[in-house]
Amino acid sequence: MGTCNRGFVQMGFAISMIIIAISGVSLVGADSDKEIVVKTVKGHKVCDQGWECKGFSKYCCNQTISDLFQTYQFENLFSKRNSPVAHAVGFWDYKSFITAAAIYQPLGFGTTGGKLMQMKEIAAFLGHVGSKTSCGDGVVTGGPLAWGLCFNKEMSPSQGYCDEYYKYEYPCAPGAQYYGRGAIPIYWNYNYGAVGEGIKEDLLNHPEYIEQNATLAFQAAMWRWMTPIKKGQPSAHEAFVGDWKPTKNDTLSKRVPGFGTTMNIMYGDIICGQGYIDPMNNLISHYQYYLDLMGVGREEAGPNEVLTCAEQVPFNPSPKSTS
Repeated sequence: MGTCNRGFVQMGFAISMIIIAISGVSLVGADSDKEIVVKTVKGHKVCDQGWECKGFSKYCCNQTISDLFQTYQFENLFSKRNSPVAHAVGFWDYKSFITAAAIYQPLGFGTTGGKLMQMKEIAAFLGHVGSKTSCGDGVVTGGPLAWGLCFNKEMSPSQGYCDEYYKYEYPCAPGAQYYGRGAIPIYWNYNYGAVGEGIKEDLLNHPEYIEQNATLAFQAAMWRWMTPIKKGQPSAHEAFVGDWKPTKNDTLSKRVPGFGTTMNIMYGDIICGQGYIDPMNNLISHYQYYLDLMGVGREEAGPNEVLTCAEQVPFNPSPKSTS
């Protein structure tokens, strides 16, 4: 992560359904201990699947992430994360990922569309995670793409990342260091403050929580994936699954639904609009690698204009002094 890292089969859900309930419909799978409760609200079907997809949502009527992406697949994607040379041995695990994902599945994270789109979104999100937490640069064993989740924090921070411009809204806590931490690293006091508000944790005063708790680290990354940077702009999730409809200005700026625009939203001109630079290519390579390992296949990533952001105009250009 940070300066060390430049970029910082499928199992089907075969289930026979039995109608049980009176006030709704409770569907219990013969091959599963999962109970799916279905009801109609204002003419629309909504579901509740217990702890993993709770709260009666249209998205909870679809398969959940654990139906499609299981422990062994997580282990395949991040096979080197607990190697002796890794920097976060024992920190990241599937349980933390799926526990965090349970918060966002009712909102559509990994539960939007059919099985193919769901698998692709999981791979896309984890492509960002793997690229941003990899220590695979120069590593031969297993190949450079096998080293995602090697880090959970920036190893040699060059500064404390306290921006006094935000001293009223997000004041830096005494002694706190706002260096990069997490599955999609958070930097600067204002980002810790905003993410903390989003996940209801006091990250402004306790940024260290992110490097101490893997569930929180995944949750923070998912919140960023699901939340627009600015009003009127799409979230990475919306841009990826096609819930975002580009404006004429977006089209002129070569921004289209797909993986490329997720990079634009998350990183702006650090990654996008600069041609085929290594950090962008690294993100794409992780996404494609994970699609292959998950049995989806990289050919499902789409054409070049969907996959890349090499020619996209950034949504939020950086000031020249900090870009």
